Amino acid sequence: MIQATNLTKVYGGITVLDIPHISIANGESFGLVGNNGAGKTTFFRLILDLIAASSGEVLIEGEKVVRRDEWKSKVGSFLDEGFLIDFLTPDEYFNFTGKIYGRSEGDMAAFLKSMQGLFNDEIMGKGKLIRDLSKGNQKKVGIAAALLPDPQVLILDEPFTALDPTSQIRLKRMLNELQAARNMTMLISSHDLNHVTEVCSRIVVLDKGVVVRDIETNEDTLKELESYFAV
Repeated sequence: MIQATNLTKVYGGITVLDIPHISIANGESFGLVGNNGAGKTTFFRLILDLIAASSGEVLIEGEKVVRRDEWKSKVGSFLDEGFLIDFLTPDEYFNFTGKIYGRSEGDMAAFLKSMQGLFNDEIMGKGKLIRDLSKGNQKKVGIAAALLPDPQVLILDEPFTALDPTSQIRLKRMLNELQAARNMTMLISSHDLNHVTEVCSRIVVLDKGVVVRDIETNEDTLKELESYFAV
């Protein structure tokens, strides 16, 4: 379980995130939506201990995330291209990260084979550096790397952005299959309401850093979200 209590982040005297309490259950697919500047990425960065909270705390399985490493083996994440080692080719990058996680050559071959649908024969064996790939293909590399350690918790920030329609559909299918097969806890932010309602069983709406909606996904959720953002 992920819990945030009295969590705030203040920049230059402006509060950009203020969450008194939120909990995300094990195995839950949690969607986070909101306009630009709503605090979605800030929330994810606080969960991952990439930035310091102004107040409050985040716990993963009862462990405080601040300046601790125990929880990190349970979490896979990709927020942006800064997570990548972009002067490597994808082949070099996965070889390197596979060794970090102690994966055998056979394990890595099986893992990369499982990513073939998402990669669409555009990633591996092309000799391109990651920084020279399209934004969409960089994102595919990052998403795959987040899945490499077989995490209990997966955190993805705007995973559908820059992907072509075929890749978006394949990613949605893959995420749904992973969640069902492994009971993986997923936290996914998106500007696309259609995508997030198709992947997430619970959706939280942030507005100027505050939770304004917290709803279980059902057949009316998309219309409810569209009505909210249309105002």
